[in-house]
Amino acid sequence: MKHTRIRAFNTKDTYPEQNLDNDLCQAVVAGGVVYLRGQIGQDLDTRESVGIGDVEAQAEKAMANIKMLLEEAGGTLEDIVKVTVYLIDPRYREAVYRTMGRWLKGVFPVSTGLVVTALARPEWLVEIDATAVLSQE
Repeated sequence: MKHTRIRAFNTKDTYPEQNLDNDLCQAVVAGGVVYLRGQIGQDLDTRESVGIGDVEAQAEKAMANIKMLLEEAGGTLEDIVKVTVYLIDPRYREAVYRTMGRWLKGVFPVSTGLVVTALARPEWLVEIDATAVLSQE
């Protein structure tokens, strides 16, 4: 079975300030499951950070990226079964979960929330990753 890799990239292009050289992608579809890379406040086409200093704007962009990647994989937000939220400050929880909740109203995925020391770039305040199972219709 061949896996479908969506939006392949190399970390030397995404993180030019860091000494990295890893081949990754934004999503992998394998056996009807979509595994998404953690999404942050970053435009996937330009790689520009958006919503700097604004956790709600970053969560909004992360969820928009998740929706776009799922559509590119042949799915929808309704296919999401699990989300994991990484926050650099527990005080951001309500704003992030309110934003995420608007996007996932009626979906009912399982969710894990973690507070971490930092994300890959200092301006990133939240990262959201998701796993989805494509409908077999």
